[in-house]
Amino acid sequence: MSNIVKDISSIEIETLDNIRSSKSANTIRAYKSDFNHFIDFCKKNNFKALPADPKIVSFYITHLSSNSKVSTLKRRLASISVIHKIKGHYIDIKHPLIIENLMGIQRKKGVFQKSKNPILINELKEIITVIEKIEKNENRKARDKALILIGFSGGFRRSELVSIEREDLEFTKEGLKIFIKRSKTDQSGEGMTKAIPYFKDKNFCPVVSIKKWIEMNKYKNNSLVFDISDKMVSILIKKYLLKAGFDPKKYSGHSLRSGFATVAAEHGADERSIMNMTGHKTTSMVRRYIKESNLFKNNALNNIKI
Repeated sequence: MSNIVKDISSIEIETLDNIRSSKSANTIRAYKSDFNHFIDFCKKNNFKALPADPKIVSFYITHLSSNSKVSTLKRRLASISVIHKIKGHYIDIKHPLIIENLMGIQRKKGVFQKSKNPILINELKEIITVIEKIEKNENRKARDKALILIGFSGGFRRSELVSIEREDLEFTKEGLKIFIKRSKTDQSGEGMTKAIPYFKDKNFCPVVSIKKWIEMNKYKNNSLVFDISDKMVSILIKKYLLKAGFDPKKYSGHSLRSGFATVAAEHGADERSIMNMTGHKTTSMVRRYIKESNLFKNNALNNIKI
């Protein structure tokens, strides 16, 4: 009997470990950070955080709603659910007390979110020109040009961009293939390959730029191509946008990725082609980019002559 108990115990431990492994380390850290916020709320109000009562979770999102976006509330709920699973508990975040409260909050607040501006061709060229002009350190100049151009042309998430290793690159006569081992929407690590062709203008060509950067650092032992943090990508983007005369507050680290999708749609790429590059699993966000790119192209006012 004791052996059976031990076997079940070990299976339970392994099961919980599998649940933890289903998410990346960064994702788990984000969930824990959210859950710690929930714990603080519970402590202040003498509520039990784990396992939590759906009524208490509903109170929590009401508490957050005055200063939080609806998307933030949904993320907090997801975090509470995941941490419960990891700790071996269950909570029904679809419970009527939670869902109907959330629906009521959505009705009052609305779900519109002002997104950050995409980096379009004009901004991209201005950024590269600024890097050429102001960056005196040739090593940083080569790195930042390659980083910005590859980030844009591949529709990369920042986390993907900073994780690229030299062994992930394959140069061909047509351009460059980059293998992405793992991404936000590919937690199981199936991987995907992005193909970036040569551009006509060498000064703005991502393939030429990354070749130069790698050649300058070929004797370094570090396997990472860029060897910077994802936060630093955002900092660099905002730095060069400011120097180029743009308001950096209107942009984010995501602006390279959204810029690629918007520009691609503007030039006639279909949603499937865009998704093949960006790695989006659903069409909703890509269709939003396409809609944005067509605001003037398919505008009813174009047929009115004044």
